[in-house]
Amino acid sequence: MSEPYDHPMPPPRDVVDEKPVTIRNDTNLKKETLTLEQDPVNPGRLLVAFMFDALVSGRITVVFFAKEVPEFQLTATKADTLQPITFDFEKGLGQKFIQPSGTGVDLSAFEDSELFKEAETDIIPLAIKLEAAPEGGKSSRCMQITQVTYVKDEGEIKPSVIKQFISVNGTRYELQDIYGIGDAVDENARKECVICLSEPRDVMVLPCRHVCMCVGCAKELRFQTNLCPVCRQHVERLLKIPPLKD
Repeated sequence: MSEPYDHPMPPPRDVVDEKPVTIRNDTNLKKETLTLEQDPVNPGRLLVAFMFDALVSGRITVVFFAKEVPEFQLTATKADTLQPITFDFEKGLGQKFIQPSGTGVDLSAFEDSELFKEAETDIIPLAIKLEAAPEGGKSSRCMQITQVTYVKDEGEIKPSVIKQFISVNGTRYELQDIYGIGDAVDENARKECVICLSEPRDVMVLPCRHVCMCVGCAKELRFQTNLCPVCRQHVERLLKIPPLKD
């Protein structure tokens, strides 16, 4: 009689119960709202439009074909034809920005190789900086840069965010999405653990960044599998996150 085959179990992964460092981001461009709108007065020219939140007043800078230089600054590589555009804003949530008519861009004047970038490069087809300008004349310590390329969708050119970064007190951070902690569109989306369906989700799976389990289920699951219960990607780390505030 053959011996039963013993399936090796993956090494258990502890749930890391460390306190994440909280970074205050005073301004945020909602990347899913970024669009290009036709200039009603200047046919063929497109205007950048998006929604954003601001906890303080500040300024928006739109730079076409931008290059990032030290100190989290942007320089225009085609400044002779496309000057950077700067606008001030007041604090407030859910604000909409759209370039004023007459300041848009005619993308048909540029080569495809300049417009359609598939990865982060030295020259960014479009960069948008939101810079906080606190009251009282204090110098800004918080900035956000959104790097954008273009894609063709059924013959129409649309913006596509490459990456977003923030600079807080001189330190640079890359912004990444976390999946499973609620949806801005569906406020009634389930927030319970996908295993027990009762406890709140408070464990993030890395590197896929799915917040899908409670601590109790995560501790049990780590002895049974090394795959994320949502996407089946291999788990490298389990991180406990603080409860989300409404």
